[in-house]
Amino acid sequence: MAYLNDNYLKLKAGYLFPEIARRVKAFCDANPEAAKRLIRCGIGDVTEPLPSAIVAAMHKAVDEMAERSTFRGYGPEQGYEFLRRAIAENDFRAHGLEVADDEVFVSDGAKCDTANILDILGSRNRIAVMDPVYPVYVDTNVMAGHTGTAREDGTFEGLVYLPCTVENGFVADLPNQPVDLVYLCFPNNPTGAVATRDRLKAWVEYALKHGTILLFDAAYEAFISEADIPHSIYEIPGARECAIEFRSFSKNAGFTGTRCAYTVVPKTVLAKTSSGEQRSVHPLWLRRSTTKFNGVSYPIQRAAEAVYSPDGKAQCRALIEHYMGNARILCDAVKSAGLSVFGGVNAPYIWVQAPKGMTSWQMFDRILSEAAIVITPGSGFGSKGEGYFRISAFNSRANAEEAARRLKESKW
Repeated sequence: MAYLNDNYLKLKAGYLFPEIARRVKAFCDANPEAAKRLIRCGIGDVTEPLPSAIVAAMHKAVDEMAERSTFRGYGPEQGYEFLRRAIAENDFRAHGLEVADDEVFVSDGAKCDTANILDILGSRNRIAVMDPVYPVYVDTNVMAGHTGTAREDGTFEGLVYLPCTVENGFVADLPNQPVDLVYLCFPNNPTGAVATRDRLKAWVEYALKHGTILLFDAAYEAFISEADIPHSIYEIPGARECAIEFRSFSKNAGFTGTRCAYTVVPKTVLAKTSSGEQRSVHPLWLRRSTTKFNGVSYPIQRAAEAVYSPDGKAQCRALIEHYMGNARILCDAVKSAGLSVFGGVNAPYIWVQAPKGMTSWQMFDRILSEAAIVITPGSGFGSKGEGYFRISAFNSRANAEEAARRLKESKW
């Protein structure tokens, strides 16, 4: 008989968003009339159509696939040169940051990449994660066998948890012990917090001192509005020696349904072999990509390239302004309801403290039953998320305004 990967059995509860979907379905089945006015402010999925410049590029690429002379089969697994060049030039070199075209790896999602990076990193690593945290970082390490069993509070033995609280502005303090890998997410999902240049400088200095690799998830960098907040870890001197950066077209350009992202792996990031030899991780990620992935489709990569056209930039900026406008409306409403609110300034997420004595899931059930609004319970992001919930600003303006009205009228 075949054997299972027993590490999956350590995952005591279902992944956060499937559990939300289960509860929402039960509510809708039991309340068909209320289901008709349900507003989803839970999962961070975009709602607005793809920008017209992106759609035009995709159509053109599809037409090319219909002609023998322009048809394309398998492309380079790590991404077409035209897109890798556009990314490196526009997102990095135009801002004075050193990133070579071949250090960019195009993929089908930052979520996938933050999980797949574990393929080239050994099981002996001491791993630190922020708490609360995007659940994928924790769950994929559990699946890979990098943790012990789950504790009563949902944390896992073998991981180092870095508390993100009101006191530290929801930006994790440096570990009080050496660790080998650290997951950092800024702007943060779920709290919406950002790290200042000085805070990131401290992280890079820590990493260089201890030989740590920073896994820097910058999927929401396009939503940063404050001028002095870094968009990339590579804005910090020394980061090219210690950091891998993950980005996505999902939220800034609406690609959640079309799937395109990228990871930057500098050739100067090193890790140790079991014998103590230092090796570049870049060729290993290249080998992993070309072995396990057949690449993002040609029409989608042409669509992503259009993000960097003049029209694409303007239209994506309008998308971001739309969602951040929603965030302001929702923030104001929750504040009016008397609750403490964080985030919503540099990220499309609003992090809300529940009334004293109420758990995250109690707030989820209450807001769902009383206001027909789906939010995300903070405890689903880690033990330090208990007592909070997340509201997503990804919605139509009409839905955001209606959700705001219902939340403002709620008495907590």
